[in-house]
Amino acid sequence: MPPSHPQHRRIRSFVRRAGRITIAQSRALDRLWPKYGLAADRCLALDQCFNRSARRVLEIGFGNGDVIVELAAAHPELDYLGLEVHEPGIGHLLLLLEEHRLTNVRLLSGDAAELLPKCIPAESLAAINIFFPDPWHKKRHHKRRLIQPTFVATLAYCLPIRGALHLATDWPDYAEQMRATLNNTELFEPIAAADLGPDPIWERRATKFERRGERLGHPVTDLYYQRTAVAPAR
Repeated sequence: MPPSHPQHRRIRSFVRRAGRITIAQSRALDRLWPKYGLAADRCLALDQCFNRSARRVLEIGFGNGDVIVELAAAHPELDYLGLEVHEPGIGHLLLLLEEHRLTNVRLLSGDAAELLPKCIPAESLAAINIFFPDPWHKKRHHKRRLIQPTFVATLAYCLPIRGALHLATDWPDYAEQMRATLNNTELFEPIAAADLGPDPIWERRATKFERRGERLGHPVTDLYYQRTAVAPAR
């Protein structure tokens, strides 16, 4: 079973914004979700979801989905699972999946902290990517940041020994918090970029958030971690 935690009102790492959803995106949610979307009410049998057995990469907070599409098209031998809470981004990605006729992508909609323990089997993912999560840059909002000790334990539960965790941010203080949080647990150990090797599960493509940060002069930090043999606390 996933790590259990005390029941209390959890601080969410996101705010549901109404946003502007296009007619095409709204129609995609109705028409294409049954093809690419997964039910979030049970533990998933991922081989059945993808109709095959393969290594799987989860991206948490995929935004508009451009990165998943690029990676899935470049690496058809891998399966990609995308998780997002905002409907316009989900609708946009659904349209891209149909356009590119990709069969190795499936989607979940909702809060990662709630869905991962419920939906993702233990040690079932080869890698987890979290690229440019909301930095919640004001100090009083740091408690909303996604990378917190409890969530790190949930990530560890989903990965096998030596499973990959790849984080990226363009906020230096968030990079330091990520590094401190991961270094303060025995569940993960850092890996230098030079030691990653050619395995495509470590690959990252530029995101719109990254390009926006670069225009603002924000330095981008990539952090690479590997799951250790220590079991998450129950």
